[in-house]
Amino acid sequence: MKRRKLILLALVLGVAMAAPVTSAARNPKGGKTATRTIVGFISDNHCGLKHMDGMESDKACVLMCVANGKFVLADRDQKKVYQLDDTGQQKAREFAGQKVKVTGRVTGNTIHVTTIEAA
Repeated sequence: MKRRKLILLALVLGVAMAAPVTSAARNPKGGKTATRTIVGFISDNHCGLKHMDGMESDKACVLMCVANGKFVLADRDQKKVYQLDDTGQQKAREFAGQKVKVTGRVTGNTIHVTTIEAA
């Protein structure tokens, strides 16, 4: 019985000691994600990496498709599409179809946009 208590105590202490180390190792800045800059093209969530054939320009396609969708950042080099937060949605319109540098915090596949500028 006494041995079981010691084993249980050791397990509880081990978990308690490991938890802070594990979370710090995953995110050393205490929960804050570092700011990144990603270069890509302002696109829409319907077309993503490639626009429809037959449109006069990428800009025309993006503006047409975003009427029923949202702006995204298409990183054609990495073949990845990032969603843009509400701030990014507002700033992206003036760069529709253009190559840009988007700076912000990336969480999963969403960018919490700080700035968008021409690349």
